[in-house]
Amino acid sequence: MSGRARAVALALDALRHGWAIRVTGKDGALDLLPAETAFVQPGLYAARLLISHARAATLKLANQRDAAAPHMPVMIHGAEPFSLHAARTLADPALDLAEPMRGPFRADACPAQSAAVAAMELARLAGILPAFMVATGVEPAVDVTPADLAVFRDPLELTIQARARLPVDACEHAEIIAFRARDDLREHVALVIGTQSGDRVPLVRLHSECLTGDVLGSLKCDCGPQLDAALARMADEANAGGWGLLLYLRQEGRGIGLINKLRAYELQDQGFDTVDANERLGLPNEARDFPVAARMLDLLGVPAVRLLTNNPAKVAALEAVGVTVGERVAHQLPANPHNARYLDTKRDRTGHLLR
Repeated sequence: MSGRARAVALALDALRHGWAIRVTGKDGALDLLPAETAFVQPGLYAARLLISHARAATLKLANQRDAAAPHMPVMIHGAEPFSLHAARTLADPALDLAEPMRGPFRADACPAQSAAVAAMELARLAGILPAFMVATGVEPAVDVTPADLAVFRDPLELTIQARARLPVDACEHAEIIAFRARDDLREHVALVIGTQSGDRVPLVRLHSECLTGDVLGSLKCDCGPQLDAALARMADEANAGGWGLLLYLRQEGRGIGLINKLRAYELQDQGFDTVDANERLGLPNEARDFPVAARMLDLLGVPAVRLLTNNPAKVAALEAVGVTVGERVAHQLPANPHNARYLDTKRDRTGHLLR
């Protein structure tokens, strides 16, 4: 692992443990303590909080004159310094109704914008809420930079680690291939259905991990049925002389992580759709890493695909990183009473097609 990638790995570990980190950008440095995971310390207060632009918009703070930079994280201060409890109350939208805001709060211009943007990305990668106490008198566990993040996310670090024959319910003739990057604990896998052939463009499905749908049979989404239907389509392809390829990407919740996805579920139960729920959390609606999928295809020697999807943005994302998508193959399944609104939101707000 390179020194830069190691710094990010240490920063993510620190954030999950609730330790302070220093983020140093080209325009300054910020010492930050994660609001969600920090442990209570006597006398722990912060004059300012750093929150995402989306969360600031929910709190009606993003349009204040000193913090009107579009899509930039926002620094806020209150009439009194923030305790850890107050910071967590502001960070977690599940508490918006239980603990109404005790302001007034004011948004300030952020003195180190590149560091603030990197901090938001670190929070997402760590799977925590994007909110930090701007720490003073706390020793940072690690110093990390935006350049370190760029190295950490480099898809060229991904390599094939293992492969084995794996008969599956859809097709007994299948092979599983595991990928790992030196600086990332996530282990992506590919499942080849049938026999890989350079003469036939494979039917490919990019499937982001969904524990609730793929394993537990959740009816709130269509992930489990989509996965089963994709494997069945690939088996048909193999029976007809072609082959299929499933890329199973460890990007739970479209890249926001399992815990934040469950927080979004809680907000959906309060009436918010999936897009609004993510925005209230201060997180992006789409944070998946498509260059990783492109790297997996490259390592497998697959330059062109027939993509099984109803999401034109997924086609565009793959083409933007050098994958030739020769055909978009429709992949639509019927709704159930629990996911009908979710599917409507995908159609109306994220551009998914009906067929």
